[in-house]
Amino acid sequence: MQNQVRKQITLYSDGSSLGNPGPGGYGGILEFKGIMKEYSGADANTTNNRMELQGVIEGLKLLKEPCDVEVVSDSSYVVKAINEWLEDWIKRDFKKVKNVDLWKAYLEAAAPHNVSGTWVRGHDGHPENERCDELARNEAERIKLTR
Repeated sequence: MQNQVRKQITLYSDGSSLGNPGPGGYGGILEFKGIMKEYSGADANTTNNRMELQGVIEGLKLLKEPCDVEVVSDSSYVVKAINEWLEDWIKRDFKKVKNVDLWKAYLEAAAPHNVSGTWVRGHDGHPENERCDELARNEAERIKLTR
């Protein structure tokens, strides 16, 4: 039986929090064959790690079919969890894990896909990471003004 060929998607994501906790935002870019789609959102009271993860979740939720997804993030928390920690967290039912609600939402959003994480250094001139950072900060600033 031949394996179905999946679309290769790159999901760039970043999160921002003004205060930890405080107003926060996430920004992301989905890339498929050079075509980019940006997305962003905010939360009035959140943490940086929550926004980093929310950005990945929201990007995965935008995909309309099962894909091979490379998550590119400057969050070692998100990348290490995706690549290394999640399996153990699931085995121990997320005991002593922060942001369980979001990790369960991540698992649901990631279920149809093959997801891997790639870490990039933040604020190091990576064009897509810089753009995601800008989107995330803009969202955090916007929601801070509406409080």
